[in-house]
Amino acid sequence: MKRVLLFAIDYKKNEVIVSESSKENNKINFIERIKKSDNDIFFSAVVKLTNMTKAPILDIEIFKSVDRECQMIYHKYKEYIKKNT
Repeated sequence: MKRVLLFAIDYKKNEVIVSESSKENNKINFIERIKKSDNDIFFSAVVKLTNMTKAPILDIEIFKSVDRECQMIYHKYKEYIKKNT
């Protein structure tokens, strides 16, 4: 079962909400919240991804590219945290 990471912005708390889901069902599992102050680049990338969904015309190829960027930044951030704790 392949898991997919999902990202959302909580503008009130300036945090990225990270969740996961499988392609087989609709269930979404919360993973964590990451403060903008902890990773501003990640926050900005997810804002860009979120803003793309509000565009009158969504280019799915570009959306997928930005999503991959968010995934990569998140995984690198987790690696960095793991190494430095």
